[in-house]
Amino acid sequence: MRLTILGGGGFRVPLIYGALLGPGNPITSITLYDVSHARLAAIARVLTAQAAFAEGPAPDVSVTTDLTEALTGAHFVFSAIRVHGLEGRVIDERVALEQGVLGQETVGAGGIAFGLRTLPVASALARRVRLVAPDAWVINFTNPAGLVTEAMAAELGDRVIGICDSPAALGRRVLRALGRPAGTARLAYAGLNHLGWLSAVREGEEDLLPRLLASDAALASFEEGRLFGPERLRKLGAVPNEYLHYYYETPDLVRAELAAVETRGEFLLRQQAGVYAALAEPGADPLAIWQSALRQRDATYMAMEGLGERDDAEGGGYEEIALALMMALATGTPTDLILNVRNRGTLPILDDDAVVEVPCRVGADGVRPYPEAVVPGHGVELVQRIKSVDRAVIEAAATGSAAVAMRAMACHPLIDSVPVARRLVAEYRRRLPELAYLR
Repeated sequence: MRLTILGGGGFRVPLIYGALLGPGNPITSITLYDVSHARLAAIARVLTAQAAFAEGPAPDVSVTTDLTEALTGAHFVFSAIRVHGLEGRVIDERVALEQGVLGQETVGAGGIAFGLRTLPVASALARRVRLVAPDAWVINFTNPAGLVTEAMAAELGDRVIGICDSPAALGRRVLRALGRPAGTARLAYAGLNHLGWLSAVREGEEDLLPRLLASDAALASFEEGRLFGPERLRKLGAVPNEYLHYYYETPDLVRAELAAVETRGEFLLRQQAGVYAALAEPGADPLAIWQSALRQRDATYMAMEGLGERDDAEGGGYEEIALALMMALATGTPTDLILNVRNRGTLPILDDDAVVEVPCRVGADGVRPYPEAVVPGHGVELVQRIKSVDRAVIEAAATGSAAVAMRAMACHPLIDSVPVARRLVAEYRRRLPELAYLR
C-alpha cells in the first residue's frame, strides 16, 4: 500500500517513517510531497539513515514537488502542511502579543490567523485528492487540526480523519498515575481539538477517576495534574487537555510570553534553520542531527506554560496514532482511538457536521464514534463558542470576507473585543501575503 505525506519535508516526518519500520506494517512505499526541494532532500537523508537500522524491509521512499504525481495511486494521504512555514507561526504569535492577547499557534488570535491562511490551501488539497485519489483515506495533522479537518470534510466527507497526540498522551499519563497499564480501561474524553476533557476512566463498572482526583500524590505524578493543580481538578471533576491552560490562566500566560526572550515559534524557527543547514552538509550524520534536535524540541515543549523541561515527555505520539489508524483501516482489525471526526449526533450540544474530538472504534467499516461521549457541563458554553469561531473562520476563508474574519476574532473568548479584532485582522493581512484574499 502507498502512503503520501503532504508536507513531506517537515521536521517530524522521520517519526512517521520510524513507526512504519516495525513488523506488520501495511505500507510498502512512501511518497514525500513538499514545495521545497531542499527540505525534501534533507528529510530523505534522515529516512535513508533510519532504513539502515530497520530489522525488516523498509518502505521505499520517493520525493516530488508535483502534487498530482504524489497523490496518484495513494491509499493513504497524511496531511501535515504549514502554510508560510515557521515564519508564519512567528507572525501569528508576535502580532497577537503586540495587541496584548495570547500568542499561540492553535489557540486564540494565532490559531485564527493560522486557519485563515491554511484553509484555502487545505480545501484545494482536498479537492485534488477527491479527483486524483478518491478512494484514499486522508489523515489530517495540519493545525488547527479540528478546524482544518472540518473544512476538508466538505470535500471528502468521512474519508478525512483528524488526529492529535494530546488526548492519547493524556490518557497514557492518567492510566500510569492510576497504576494501570495502557489499554486496560476505557477513557471518556470529549470536546474539540485542543479543547477537551477526560471525564471518566472506566474499568468494568467502576470509574477510577475519583480515586485519582482524591490523591495529591497521584495528581502530582503527571503533567496535567501539576499544570492545573489538585484544587482546580477536583472542582472540575475532570482532567482537561493541557491546552485548556491557555483559557484557565490567560493573563499569566500572556505576561509570560511577553517577558520571554523568544516565542515558541522563534525557538523552532531558529532550531530548524540550523538542523536543515546541518543536514545539507557533506559527511554529516543525518540521523544523529535530527535525533538531537528532536530531544531538545520534546524537552522544551510547553516550558513557557510553567512545566519547565518535561520529565515525562511522550516524544510525539501522533505517528503511533497514524499507524494504528492506517492498520485498522487497511486490515479491518478493530482498534479504539481518540480522533477528530464529524459529530453525527455524538455530542448533542453540536450539529451533525461539526468535527469533534471523541473516542472512536476504527475497523473495516471506517470510523465510528462511541455514543457515550459527554462534554462536562462547565465546558459546554466554551465548546459551543469556539465551534462558532471555527465556523466563522471557515466562512471567511470560503467567501474572502475580512468582516467575517474580524467577527471570528472578536467572538473568541481570548480576544473578546471588536477594536482589538479589527487591528489583528489588519495587521495579519499586512504581514501575511496569504491573507490578501480577505476584502
